[in-house]
Amino acid sequence: MSDILSDLAFIFQRLNWLGVIDILLVTLIFFGVLYLVRDTQAMALLRGALFLLVLIALMTSLVNLPAFTWLLRTALPAMAFAIPVIFAPEIRRGLERIGRAGTFLPFKNKHTGESMQGTIQAVVSSAARLSARQHGALIILQRFDSLDEYIRTGVVMQAQVTPELLMQLFYPNTPLHDGAVIIGGNRVRAAACVMPLSASGILARSPERQMGLRHRAALGISEASDAVAVVVSEESGAVSIAHAGRMIRRLDPERLENILIAFYSPIRASQGNFFQRHFPYLFPRKDG
Repeated sequence: MSDILSDLAFIFQRLNWLGVIDILLVTLIFFGVLYLVRDTQAMALLRGALFLLVLIALMTSLVNLPAFTWLLRTALPAMAFAIPVIFAPEIRRGLERIGRAGTFLPFKNKHTGESMQGTIQAVVSSAARLSARQHGALIILQRFDSLDEYIRTGVVMQAQVTPELLMQLFYPNTPLHDGAVIIGGNRVRAAACVMPLSASGILARSPERQMGLRHRAALGISEASDAVAVVVSEESGAVSIAHAGRMIRRLDPERLENILIAFYSPIRASQGNFFQRHFPYLFPRKDG
């Protein structure tokens, strides 16, 4: 015990402000990696890799295995090159988040709350009526990121947003009911669009079984862009909203409208409390 205390005292005696910064940088890198792979299939892969590395380190340090040690030294460089390939989706998602850093600032929002008010009311009204009829729907509201690559997968419309149009697009067995509707500003830009499916484990861990491909597609587009996705469940009629890889379920029309208005309005102090209640991972409280 005395040896451990003496070693710790020696370490702290040599520690200076540059060492503290060095440790903080390494900690931030590990935190960023773990934050990027949270709720994804890569998290299980990362845990398995860490367990394997610890096991190998114990085996090579406690037992003299020359051939096994040589094999590890030979294979580790190849594993280092394989990491970017294995974690390519998470790395891409992290770079996209870095590229979008600061885009939530009010002066960069090209769709203000005033210009989106009519669109928001149309979306809320159609979602409520589709929910009452249990007609499934997936409505994507564009924010800062371009959705042109997803618009090209559907039927371009460039039509005025109205509740009647959205209800007609999602009426069962119509040609455009299967897929997502993308809205940019006050225009329906395209319908029957194909969205990327989420690879996270959020839906798999949910005890409810009403969340199918529409909810996976809503989470997928929210992970790939900063768009806001509104989902109406065909089985239960529940209305949900997805953003930044997170989903809030079972929304009533008033709460749905408040959330959408908050996304397209300048962030003021009063609205900051709203974001802290609903999206604490984006806007953590300063009071701890």
